Amino acid sequence: MSTVTKYLLYGPNQTLRRLPAKLFEQSEPKFLYEYKSSTGDDEIFVAVYEQYEKQLNATITLTCIIECTNSYNRIEMKKAGGRMGFRGSSLSEEKNIESVVIDFIMDYSKRFGLSLQEEVDKKEDEEENPDEGKDKD
Repeated sequence: MSTVTKYLLYGPNQTLRRLPAKLFEQSEPKFLYEYKSSTGDDEIFVAVYEQYEKQLNATITLTCIIECTNSYNRIEMKKAGGRMGFRGSSLSEEKNIESVVIDFIMDYSKRFGLSLQEEVDKKEDEEENPDEGKDKD
């Protein structure tokens, strides 16, 4: 299971530009770094979220990188920490920070009619289906 999730959002420029501000307003990150290009209109936001799960005695860290250009937003999320491979029923009804951010992105794209695409690495596809795409004699 990969801990990196990547999305591409396409749509009107002004709607794409509002996404980071609305996301950070809804769920405030612990750390936030903003970069604005001096040559173009490109912006990059790096937000770090932390969530402590008391019942599991573990902290989940989510690093969210949002790259805003005139034609698309690229969102990359990296989850770290927590209890990997934990088996058993869910101890908490509370949603983790990763699902909150993903739900917001999907809801925002649906509400404003943006085109949302999840990026999948080719290496992952080859690992899952090693025989696919090869000639069989």
